[in-house]
Amino acid sequence: MTQRFAVSPRETAQMTTAERRAHFLIDTLFVPGDITLVYTHYDRMIVGGVQPQGQPLGLPNPGELKANFFLERRELGILNIGGAGQVTVDGTVYELGNQDCLYVGRGSKDVQFAGEGAKYYVLSAPAHQHYPTTRRTQAEATPVQMGALETANQRTIYKYIYNEGIASCQLVMGLTQLQAGSVWNTMPSHTHTRRMEAYLYFNLPDNQRVLHLLGEPSETRPLWVSNEQAILSPPWSIHTGCGTSAYAFIWGMAGENLEYTDMDPVGIYDLR
Repeated sequence: MTQRFAVSPRETAQMTTAERRAHFLIDTLFVPGDITLVYTHYDRMIVGGVQPQGQPLGLPNPGELKANFFLERRELGILNIGGAGQVTVDGTVYELGNQDCLYVGRGSKDVQFAGEGAKYYVLSAPAHQHYPTTRRTQAEATPVQMGALETANQRTIYKYIYNEGIASCQLVMGLTQLQAGSVWNTMPSHTHTRRMEAYLYFNLPDNQRVLHLLGEPSETRPLWVSNEQAILSPPWSIHTGCGTSAYAFIWGMAGENLEYTDMDPVGIYDLR
């Protein structure tokens, strides 16, 4: 498990492209037959990728956590962006198809990932109490249509872990699918200083890219992002992007509250 320390708006405004990529971009999450974990000091969120190949993979217990097991003081959100697979939690098997989600509550001791072709994106946040392990399929995620083709941001939002969905301590998680012909996500943009956010871009053709924008509204900075790469977004930063083709992204948050609509809007005319 690698670590990413928090940086301020002032530092970020002075960074080179290489420095921004080193701080905010996770360029390799999915490694066949392995688990990748990144510990970020933004609300102590852990971002990871799990890609079983042949044998099941068990959730490790990195020494940096100083815990008896990974979920001793944490909760976990899992979203499968690959083929069908199975996640076993303390002996109970949960089937996860493409874009199905599983929440694993604090205190779960043994988590095993299986499924040839499955790719599990995982987010973990500190938890103060136990909530039950719960599966939610994409069909159960109550899709919401937003945007318009005229503004190139027609999209479908699927919400999994949030106030009206799967209960959690502080983890919020869902995904957005851009419609063909639309390329902008989360526009108009926003910030929310009460919680951090992480984006995983996926379903993006290999020869296409997303131009992700971060930074304060008056000091935005770009990052070019490839398929299955993730962005860490500090609480003070906008988080929006424009692709060279349609794509999907998983959004996940940890921090002060579970309200999906808790955001401070930024007008397009205020962006610099």
